[in-house]
Order: sequence, then C-alpha cells, then structure tokens
Amino acid sequence: QVQLVESGGGLVQAGGSLELSCAASGRIFSIRAMGWHRQAPGKQRELVASITSGGSTTYADSVKGRFTISRDNAKNTVYLQMNSLKPEDTAVYYCNGDGYWYSDAEVGPFTSWGQGTQVTVSS
Repeated sequence: QVQLVESGGGLVQAGGSLELSCAASGRIFSIRAMGWHRQAPGKQRELVASITSGGSTTYADSVKGRFTISRDNAKNTVYLQMNSLKPEDTAVYYCNGDGYWYSDAEVGPFTSWGQGTQVTVSS
C-alpha cells in the first residue's frame, strides 16, 4: 500500500539544473532509507544517491559534487538536486524507499519503487 509519487524531470541543456522529488504515502510506520537510481539506454541500472533515516548519504562517483540528496521527514519526501548536468546523465530516474508499513493487524517491511521520470540532457 506504500506508494511513491515522483515529480520533476524533463529536458535541460548541458550545464543546467533540475530538481526531482519523490513523496511516499500510505500506511507508513517508518522509512529506513530513500534514494534514486537511474538507467540509461543500453546500460545497467545504477544507484545515484541514497539517504538513510539517520541522514547518512551515499553518492555514485559520477555525480559527487554535482548532485545533492535531501529529505523532508515530515512529508516523507526525498529530493535530488542535480546541477551541472551532463548528457551522460540522461536516463530514467527511479525513486526507491524502504522501511516498515502498518495495518491494524501487523507491521512489516516494505520496499517500493516509483514509476520513473525521464531526465534528458542535451548537448
């Protein structure tokens, strides 16, 4: 029942910026971590950035110094600020979250993915 809704993405020229956002909703008990993956045409999916509930961040080497991940725990939302975009950043970006969900009957783990948003960087 936990769902992720993404926004942002689009077409931008090289050197430009975009901000992606992803909001989790549903019967969320807690979120352990949220992050972003991307998959470019002909390439494997890769982790771009992640952030834990404690604020620890992880970045792919290819985006360090250019991308910043942040969160708003009150809104169960994660953001990815992308600066100095390059054509090689062109990909479908997927939001991911994991944690624990609840119902009246039980509490259990969840892992959810957004449907992806296209980011295209022109040269």
